[in-house]
Amino acid sequence: MSEKTETQAVTETKAKGEIGPSMLGSEILVSALEREGVDTLFAYPGGTSMEFHQALTRSKQIRTILPRHEQGGAFAAEGYARATGKAGVCMATSGPGATNLVTGIADAYMDSIPLVAITGQVPQAMIGKGGFQETDFYGLTLPVVKHSYLVTDVNEIPTVVKEAFKIATSGRPGPVVIDVPKNIQQTRAQVFFPAEVDIAGFDPENRKASELELNEIIGLIEKSERPVLYVGGGIISADASEPLRRLVEATGIPVTSTIMGVGAFPETHELSLRWLGMHGSAYANWAVSGEFEKDAEGNAQKVAEGADLLLAFGVRFDDRVTGKVDKFCEHGTIVHIDIDPSEINKNRKVTLPVISEIRYVLERLADMVNERPLQKKFTAWQEQIARWKAKAPFSYRVTEEVMKSQHMKDHLADSESEVILPQMVVETLYELTGGDAIVTTGVGQHQMWSGQYYMSDRPRQFITSAGLGAMGFGYPAALGAKVACPDKQVVDIDGDGSFLMNIQELATARIEKIAAKAIILNNQHLGMVMQWEDRFYDGNRGHTYLGDLEDMRQIYPDYVAVIKGFDVPAERVMYKRDLKAAMKRMLDSDQPYVLDVIVPYTEHVLPFIPSGKTVAEMIWKE
Repeated sequence: MSEKTETQAVTETKAKGEIGPSMLGSEILVSALEREGVDTLFAYPGGTSMEFHQALTRSKQIRTILPRHEQGGAFAAEGYARATGKAGVCMATSGPGATNLVTGIADAYMDSIPLVAITGQVPQAMIGKGGFQETDFYGLTLPVVKHSYLVTDVNEIPTVVKEAFKIATSGRPGPVVIDVPKNIQQTRAQVFFPAEVDIAGFDPENRKASELELNEIIGLIEKSERPVLYVGGGIISADASEPLRRLVEATGIPVTSTIMGVGAFPETHELSLRWLGMHGSAYANWAVSGEFEKDAEGNAQKVAEGADLLLAFGVRFDDRVTGKVDKFCEHGTIVHIDIDPSEINKNRKVTLPVISEIRYVLERLADMVNERPLQKKFTAWQEQIARWKAKAPFSYRVTEEVMKSQHMKDHLADSESEVILPQMVVETLYELTGGDAIVTTGVGQHQMWSGQYYMSDRPRQFITSAGLGAMGFGYPAALGAKVACPDKQVVDIDGDGSFLMNIQELATARIEKIAAKAIILNNQHLGMVMQWEDRFYDGNRGHTYLGDLEDMRQIYPDYVAVIKGFDVPAERVMYKRDLKAAMKRMLDSDQPYVLDVIVPYTEHVLPFIPSGKTVAEMIWKE
């Protein structure tokens, strides 16, 4: 018989899934999450999502963690995702609960992080009528999601959930929203749970470079004299660090990364240039675009050439990396490989664009080079880079400006030897943890110092809000990372401004017994904005001082008192002699723990390439 019988069709369908028992829509969603392997959910309840929470209380698989703010829940879910590569999951009620998730969703979108955000919605009969706590969350989030769903039929829930996780984690990862009206949650049905889904037009895993393209890349490497690998978060998302290392060691090509790519290649490796861009290493920036020096008239003159071949793998040519984009690797041949076609030639025109899954490319290139080794070595280029590294390492010193800082004078009695510079704090953490901690950050100067002085030798070790630059990210992300990696030391290096934005998550840490640590680099200012004020606005303070203007000797707020109010151990560190012992107490604790470290506000992050400028205008020493 050429036609299938009805019985055969039903049998084949059941082989690809199963029909569940009669359940409420809320229970169906929880069951679908369990089938996707979800073990942790960050969820804040409300009127339109409480049905979900009732169902979650009966789950034996999913740990539901109550954040103290929906934004904290979204950032925590991101921390979980960034530390594991699995999709992080957060949940909120409709209206303000949902809108509080938007910053976290946008952050995941900018940094290509797999996130599934589930929201309750007002009943279908009330949609569009301005009901209590109604927002068009589907429409509101369209610019910052990879995909979104408004569920209108209870039978759709299992398929929607499976599609959401597939979309969030496949190809270039990103956030997906599932918005479920309350009446759908309360509807009882017996539904089919598919074992797999086929999404029309969506098959990013089949994007693979051709043999012609791969051979062309090998040919360009053979012809080059000064090649550089410029790698980004795409390497980490694709779990491609191991083939990247094989390629580097087979070719001898030095590697620089974006902030999102930190840890994709070991930063302690001799061929690592660390990360590049606005506050990246001087030598990475020189390696890409050439070295410049100022002449007697103050004009920049090129004194050494940069890369003649830039292999841009899993990057998006962000403006914080490129500066003035048309001057970025101006005279080099650029190969850009990305799984997302929309990134090709979007910010920087390139010589050879390749749309491909990056792990496949790196594995094939490493195999090709190992099978037929290159006929040349890049010895002279490596020697030039070694000279640059020796000339301009990351460094700092206590300056006269530091000692003029009001709260330094008041509290240290001009004792230069006791000043704690922020860089010292990160270096001390690196030393005491042996470089093995997972580090999260807020956004600002402390974020840059963390990237500079805590070297990462493995992927998913440095977790930061890079593209969106969302203050308040650090501590909630640390909670998510610690839940995901309970046996790892997880430390948030934060600024006093950033930490205050989600300080309420200390309650989550305390009640849920999540032993994520935090170090506040407290300079009483919005440090990065203040640095720009010093550089470009003659030091005029445009509301960047966070302390008490009437009594500048007072350190405000009293973080130790506030934190102890959450029943979390905390201590203030003001003198260099006390730093290491205090940090060791923090690290040895099996509880959440916060150090409030007083540092001078006059310290600037260097190197510094002003926005929209070029390497020729880089400030790399005072």
